[in-house]
Amino acid sequence: MNATNKYANLMFDNMMSKADTHVHTFYSGTTGYGPLRFPESITSPEQQVDNARKNGMSVVCITDHSEIKGALKAAEYGKRFDDIDVVVGDEIMTADGEIIGLWLNEFIKPEMTAEETMDEIRSQGGIAIAPHPFSFYVRCLRDKVFELDLDGIETINGGHPDPWTNATAQKVWEQNPGRWAQISGSDAHSPITSNYNWTEFPGQGEEDFRKAILGKTTVACGVPAPEFTQVQWSLQVVTSGQMYILKAMAGKLDPEDPNPLAQKAMKISTPKKVAGLIGGAIYCFPPVPFIGEYLATHWLKKQAKMLQQKYEEDHDLAGQCLTQSIR
Repeated sequence: MNATNKYANLMFDNMMSKADTHVHTFYSGTTGYGPLRFPESITSPEQQVDNARKNGMSVVCITDHSEIKGALKAAEYGKRFDDIDVVVGDEIMTADGEIIGLWLNEFIKPEMTAEETMDEIRSQGGIAIAPHPFSFYVRCLRDKVFELDLDGIETINGGHPDPWTNATAQKVWEQNPGRWAQISGSDAHSPITSNYNWTEFPGQGEEDFRKAILGKTTVACGVPAPEFTQVQWSLQVVTSGQMYILKAMAGKLDPEDPNPLAQKAMKISTPKKVAGLIGGAIYCFPPVPFIGEYLATHWLKKQAKMLQQKYEEDHDLAGQCLTQSIR
């Protein structure tokens, strides 16, 4: 081997690449608060792959909510590109909180126990990640992470800007060296909220990324997406949803369209369509979305502060008990 090839191999061995391990498409379904329902994402699998390429990702993992149809479509689309690998994943809702399965081949039924879900992931040769493991407003594993044979935990989740969730996960990861790979996933439901955080790993492509997770050599990078991007995303979701409703009412949607948002818009009743248009118009009228985001941010910070105070009080009490027992 000549000196040039040796240098090239050394550079490749030391190269760090970027992966986004937690990305959603419009196959993630809908969610809501009370009577209000809205799509989790209006972004297609192909758009998320294109966006990941634009952001310089070597690997992107499509992880819709308890669904792999979008990931399979993204993986098929990604085959035409040499600069990115698409991993089929699923953010599976278990009875104990969400678990991300990566490198899956088949759909995994939601709402099983965490242990049963882990068995299903392993049976497919998959890797298991705990997303936002210490969130206080999303169903997550919390202390269940200590009972499961997880490969990694998210120490940075891009959808959690609060000062508790990621900080707690980072602290737990540091207190258990070598137990889990350190993961940073955007949790992006739209390109708007992506590229603020990612996972770095040595090498390039999905095989090197898989080795890095199993070898615990990944590095969590970046910060959660800023609050203003959440406003942009919510406005995008609402306005796009209204367009689907209007097209459905005008009979301009194709009944054979596989897009689940189009199918949803065609199935809901006319009164619900009208209510959706009115509610969406109210939400998009300034300054309503900005007031909503301010109130949500204020609530998150308040809850995080309360949790931190409780954590400090509990540990202070434990320390006092230990001191008394020594005496």
